[in-house]
Amino acid sequence: MSETPDPEVIELASKVFDLARQGDADTLAAYLDAGVPPNLTNDKGDSLVMLAAYHGHEQAVAALLERGADPNRVNDRGQTPIAGAVFKGEDAIVHALLAAGADPEAGTPSAADTARMFGKAHLLELFESR
Repeated sequence: MSETPDPEVIELASKVFDLARQGDADTLAAYLDAGVPPNLTNDKGDSLVMLAAYHGHEQAVAALLERGADPNRVNDRGQTPIAGAVFKGEDAIVHALLAAGADPEAGTPSAADTARMFGKAHLLELFESR
């Protein structure tokens, strides 16, 4: 039996996803502290940490990771937050995700594959040193 989603829940989720995209770490943290799941995903399987990482918001990524966001959660296309951060050139976020346990070999393409594609030898060295 399929239920119609509550419009207020959809509106809240949309707001939280926008906070991750915009990097409003303080407000995002407040919503998580109030009970929003840190691994909430949208209709494409993008997690909050995926959106914050891809859009280059280091403080939002940190807030999410501190509250239990999974750094290895793949979206519906098999992409990981760390691969998105590599693609976007967000080295500080790559480091934060690694510190939280992100696997640079996970996903398709993986963060390591992405670093190879874009000639980011410094990241490949970082991944290999772990």
